[in-house]
Amino acid sequence: MTTGTKGLRVRRAVAVVFTTGAVLATGALGTAPAQAVTKPTVAAKGGFVMNSGSGASLYTKAADTRRSTGSTTKIMTAKVVLSQPNLNLDTKVTIQKAYSDYIVANTASSARLIVGDKVTVRQLLYGLMLPSGCDAAYALADKFGSGSTRAARVKSFIGKMNKQARDLGLTNTKFDSFDGIGTTSTSNYSTPRDLTKITSSAMKSANFRAIVKKKTYTAKTVTKTGGTRTMAAWTNTNGLLSSYTGSIGVKTGSGPEAKYCLVFAATRNGKTVVGTVLASTSIAARESDAKKLMNYGFAQ
Repeated sequence: MTTGTKGLRVRRAVAVVFTTGAVLATGALGTAPAQAVTKPTVAAKGGFVMNSGSGASLYTKAADTRRSTGSTTKIMTAKVVLSQPNLNLDTKVTIQKAYSDYIVANTASSARLIVGDKVTVRQLLYGLMLPSGCDAAYALADKFGSGSTRAARVKSFIGKMNKQARDLGLTNTKFDSFDGIGTTSTSNYSTPRDLTKITSSAMKSANFRAIVKKKTYTAKTVTKTGGTRTMAAWTNTNGLLSSYTGSIGVKTGSGPEAKYCLVFAATRNGKTVVGTVLASTSIAARESDAKKLMNYGFAQ
């Protein structure tokens, strides 16, 4: 009787071992194997996506290749302004003829600022980031650079842009302008990885976040005679704000060498991804590229 009981126990033990092994081998208990996410193909020559919270890299394509950045340069312009000590966003800046002449000479994108108007720093930042106003960029560089001449102040401001890049530890970024207009990849450049890191840092500012997610903005400026001018509404050039759920920014760019660029960010289910595509083939292509990369980032 005792021997029979021991034998039964042994057989039961062996059955448990085999059953457990089968569970481990098949991954049973209702857990399906994870499906691999296919890395997307994009038209852009360079791309990068990161998890803004952890800093983890989610996608790379020529992520460290230096390229012309076009108006995505203005992300750093805004970052420098917003990092000024004791910044008062309601400080008024008088629009100079030099800013208007610059737009005309370079056939540059404009916020259509009126010479002689007094415009607040906050309004200039919206004019910089939504319609990509190079006149607004010039005004900000002139205001926040140091020196006795406009040229000296602009040079000083660009120096601040480069210092911020160095402070972030970026070795593949250099600025020689406040707006990225009319420059080449040998004089004003960055990479998808570096631009994404600049943007992730800039997004720590509540003011920056508020500006880059705004679809339209109407500024009321003070005229030279003391009256009030209601400007035509500025529309954000970033189409993702209207076409991608969770989009929170950031900035478009283009140019003869830069082609079509887009720095983007979105938040879904508490996760924020930030990324960049450089040298895409069209406005539609850069937006399609960005959507693919954000989908890929969120799937990981």
